[in-house]
Amino acid sequence: MNTAAVAARPAAAVLDFPFATPPALGEFTVVRPGCLWLRMPLPFALDHINLWMLEDGDGWTIVDCGLNAPVTREAWDRIFNTLGAHIKRVIITHCHPDHLGLAGWLTRRFGVMMWAAQAEYLAGHAMYSDSAGHGTDLSVELFAAHGLSASRQAGLSQRGNSYRAGVEEPPIHYRRIFAQEQITVGAHRWRVIPGFGHSPEHAALYCDTLDLLISGDMLLPKISTNVGVWALEPESDPVGLFLESIDLFAALPASTLVLPSHGLPFRGIHARIDQLHRHHQERLDEVLERCAQPATAFDMLDILFRRELDVHQTFFAMGESIAHLNYLWHRGALIRDQGTDGIYRFRRKT
Repeated sequence: MNTAAVAARPAAAVLDFPFATPPALGEFTVVRPGCLWLRMPLPFALDHINLWMLEDGDGWTIVDCGLNAPVTREAWDRIFNTLGAHIKRVIITHCHPDHLGLAGWLTRRFGVMMWAAQAEYLAGHAMYSDSAGHGTDLSVELFAAHGLSASRQAGLSQRGNSYRAGVEEPPIHYRRIFAQEQITVGAHRWRVIPGFGHSPEHAALYCDTLDLLISGDMLLPKISTNVGVWALEPESDPVGLFLESIDLFAALPASTLVLPSHGLPFRGIHARIDQLHRHHQERLDEVLERCAQPATAFDMLDILFRRELDVHQTFFAMGESIAHLNYLWHRGALIRDQGTDGIYRFRRKT
């Protein structure tokens, strides 16, 4: 984080939310002429996802798809009946099920291409097929090595391939998008802004003529994006990657209306970037203090997540706990030891 730059730029004390309520299921809100906001349900504590439709000449471009579920398909049908929609392509910001879930259904239904960053396309297929370092057993093995209790290991083992449960078979073909590429959609151009830490190669979309940023999961107004370590990259540093990535948005104008995947559209992009930096720094300080004595990632859950966690939440919480420890370990603030029991413990460097 460039603290000098953060201190120098003015930031609003609070975020501004120009839309008080989200669109109802199967309906849409016009954010700008030619930019529609949809909301679909999710069966989690985070109970919704925002999706977007962009006017594209004589048709529409869809940005993100929703989870593969009957209620989501029915909602899409209502939208298409209302608009008489001619869908020209589907763009996904990243490969997580609530974003890519119905991409296969939509692209096959309309005979169009999915547009995605290459790492997101490949990761989606790998998670769908439990290959290339993905899979429940590998996740449980990683979390066990970081101190997860036997009872919670058993709960995670019973989840199976939860990714596949929420995703229609992904498209076999796609059109690759690149960082900083300008994508023409109708009368406007949208620049691809890459993001890392939350997913392999997240693609946010910025349109200067509309003063809009489709931020995906990289900038959310009320919650911090999940940044986790997973079995295929056990020594990765997603917290560091995420914090570096959100600073790319600091160059956008203060007037930018941010269209997030969760929560309400908001203005105050610079203030939100600062809030996220402060949030992670506060958590990192608490983790560092706890590691005055050797501690595992499992030991950190009550610091990072001050609530009861169900099985679904435990999966993501363990990934994020390891991520915060890895951040400090890579920067030399913590020492990591693996005991004779095979469990990693972190302690503060003296």
